[in-house]
Amino acid sequence: MIHRWIALSICTLCLACGPILLLPGGELSGTATSPSGDWAWTDEVSTIQLETRPRDPYSVNIWAIGSGERIYIHAGANRAAWVEHMEIDSAVRVLIDEKIYELSASRVEDQGEFDAFSDSYEAKYGIRPRNENVKEVYLFRMTAR
Repeated sequence: MIHRWIALSICTLCLACGPILLLPGGELSGTATSPSGDWAWTDEVSTIQLETRPRDPYSVNIWAIGSGERIYIHAGANRAAWVEHMEIDSAVRVLIDEKIYELSASRVEDQGEFDAFSDSYEAKYGIRPRNENVKEVYLFRMTAR
């Protein structure tokens, strides 16, 4: 019984804070910062934290690609919970190096934009996305609100 209580307490704490490894979390905390005019500096950052669903924050760790005034996140063909959240409300927050950026997410539907993302993804992570058909995957561009 005590083990269950400890496990429940740990789970509750995890949901009250940011994500841990592959487990989603809640509201992110950090210093509010104006969005970058050029996200190229994120090439040095492997993983960012993404918060969706402002009324009931839900956050995940995810790879990201910065390109000019945009930063991209990719779910592949996986219609993850955070994908569903962004389709309902485009307001997101991103945590990078203890700084919070308030952004707006929109799904990429142009194959040319997806192809450019795929090239940058391969350059950064050494692999290409599994499915490169923009109509079958969830790629989101995030820009300043």
